[in-house]
Amino acid sequence: MLKENELSAQSEIHYSCYYTRSRGGEQFIPEHAFSFQISGDLTLTGTDKVYQSDPGDFRLSRRNQLVKFLKQPPPGGEFKSVSVFLDQQTLRNFSMEYGYTAQKQYEGDSIIILKPNPLYKSFMDSLQPYEHLQQPADKNLLSLKLREAILILLQGNPELKDVLFDFSEPGKIDLEGFMNKNFHFNVQLKRFAYLTGRSLATFKRDFEKIFHITPSRWLQQKRLQEAHYQIKEQGKAPSDVYLELGFEDLSHFSYAFKKTFGVAPSRV
Repeated sequence: MLKENELSAQSEIHYSCYYTRSRGGEQFIPEHAFSFQISGDLTLTGTDKVYQSDPGDFRLSRRNQLVKFLKQPPPGGEFKSVSVFLDQQTLRNFSMEYGYTAQKQYEGDSIIILKPNPLYKSFMDSLQPYEHLQQPADKNLLSLKLREAILILLQGNPELKDVLFDFSEPGKIDLEGFMNKNFHFNVQLKRFAYLTGRSLATFKRDFEKIFHITPSRWLQQKRLQEAHYQIKEQGKAPSDVYLELGFEDLSHFSYAFKKTFGVAPSRV
């Protein structure tokens, strides 16, 4: 059984609840997210390293990050977490009102594990009534909760100003190196384009100049080659490989694999 309850697409407050092991969700974080792990375990695999979030942990996930999520409920229980998304407009308004600015570029972890703070727990507990709202919450009330979250984060971690108030966008970077490192993340081409500092049209044009193939075809070929290697040389099962390499379902992966290599992945 799988259940996920999102209060509102516009609310910025998100509860998730899973009764089975899940790898679902887009592998891209578009906005900073202040999260509390209520129950179950969460493994986050970023471009830099693997992070573990246990019950009672608080974390700040930085925006514009590629991250894979593995949600594991406890035996006989449910995985449950709550996240508050801090959008850029809210942060810009806060910056103007309170005078906060980033002093330098933050070069730390993609996922910042926060030290326990009584204010964090009190704040997250105050969000519980929102889980049961049938209608989108009042925008003014939500605005206050977002501002409260920002104030609490800065009170406990003043250095987070360099994260929260850095409004710069990704600059143009080496496309070939970026794609060879991150091809296994299952995100749309527009995300890859944005993270390499390009428009989608420029991304496609630059990509074909470098790889002499369209991005979509290259991604499939690259993922299939890596899948073949992991199954044959590392002894991994197809069911453990396809999600890790950016395929959305096993049947599509098996079809594409057999079409490319002439044999089903289960027979390699």
